[in-house]
Amino acid sequence: MKKNSTNNYEKDEKIMKKLSRRKFIKNSAIAALGVGILPDSFTILKQGRALGANDRIRIGIIGCGDRGNKVFMDGVYKHADEMNVEIVALCDPWRIAREEANLKVKKWFGRDAKQVVSYRELLELDNIDAVMIASPDHLHTTHLEAAALAGKHIYVEKPLAMDMDKLIRSVDAVKEAGVVVQIGTQLRSLPGIMGARELYRQGKLGKLSRVEECRNQQRPYWYGYLRDVKAEDVDWKEFLGDRPFRPFNADMYSAWYGYYDFSHGPIPNLGAHFIDVVHFVTGAKFPESCVCHGGTFTWKDEHQFTNPDCIQATWVYPEGFLVSSSNNLGNSKGSVRNFYGDKGMMNMASWGSPSYTDEGAPRPDGTINGEKPVELIERPDHFHDWLRSIRNDETAIAPIEAGYQHAVAVIMAMKSYETGRKTIYDAKRREILTA
Repeated sequence: MKKNSTNNYEKDEKIMKKLSRRKFIKNSAIAALGVGILPDSFTILKQGRALGANDRIRIGIIGCGDRGNKVFMDGVYKHADEMNVEIVALCDPWRIAREEANLKVKKWFGRDAKQVVSYRELLELDNIDAVMIASPDHLHTTHLEAAALAGKHIYVEKPLAMDMDKLIRSVDAVKEAGVVVQIGTQLRSLPGIMGARELYRQGKLGKLSRVEECRNQQRPYWYGYLRDVKAEDVDWKEFLGDRPFRPFNADMYSAWYGYYDFSHGPIPNLGAHFIDVVHFVTGAKFPESCVCHGGTFTWKDEHQFTNPDCIQATWVYPEGFLVSSSNNLGNSKGSVRNFYGDKGMMNMASWGSPSYTDEGAPRPDGTINGEKPVELIERPDHFHDWLRSIRNDETAIAPIEAGYQHAVAVIMAMKSYETGRKTIYDAKRREILTA
């Protein structure tokens, strides 16, 4: 059983080397022959320059589940005409998911997409300019690194990574490739979040002391993904990736969010959005330290989920404030999301319509009277921003650096959860240490 997993991991290593070699050959060809005489199918040529107005952006989807199909595909299609976009390839280990996604492609574009099981096959295609990665959490860095080495522009779901080694390797690959990357922390593109950042920059809240989120539900979100999946319809080894082999399990495949091997639960999966908003609004980048505790206290049943249903992480930032992310998936009462400063407090329980007040502030300056809505600042949605950034050769609103920052924070939390010890981030060495 272990041998099968090793072979699959070695296959991933080989594709990385192959893609690196292909990138070297293409770059050598560019240097030796000149850009003008190479065919447009050399996607690598699109790096580092704006696309022409008539160049179609051809997209491949890696991961055709709920996120890839219902969010990514729908979100991009809204801008298909304006941005000259076409979805040309679909990748997923589950045949049913590929076929359901293809029904949309056929309806929208009048022809079938190329359907493949593995990301390796998709990245071998010559007609792909960009990929959207909506695979399970444990595969994000594998797919991100491979796509960067293949010279594709990338939209990748959060959390960006589950461990530091793969995070560093994939981020370095992106930076070397020079491709446009958008991290799927789409709250940055909301008018309410843009307005909250401007309010903070104006100093309305004063000096922050604490930012907190309590995000509670009656039961864990992974129960909603349970499906009747047949083993014969799934490439199980492709799903496992570098994880140890085990017999096919329909619960594990469909509701992978609930299993620690494939996702680390609510702090990375839900909290990544919160942490990214904290970074975006305040300008902070990395925590100094983190402590995290939790467990499975309510939902123990036949599905044998291994992710915590109640967990809390606290980070201390060098800017001088504490951030707390708490998730109780056993009772929905008590959800809050607040930024506390010495001049005022911002209520972000609703991402779309935050408000602020000086109630409770020890040093109010008289500029806030009562509770006021945060002024909204309109901007393009997250998918439009990515497509526009590709076309104009610009940095997206949630670039790879932002993904790296939120990933460091949530990995710190889960390492603390695993060890029962405080974690510390060494930014110079890019290491997470335990105290």
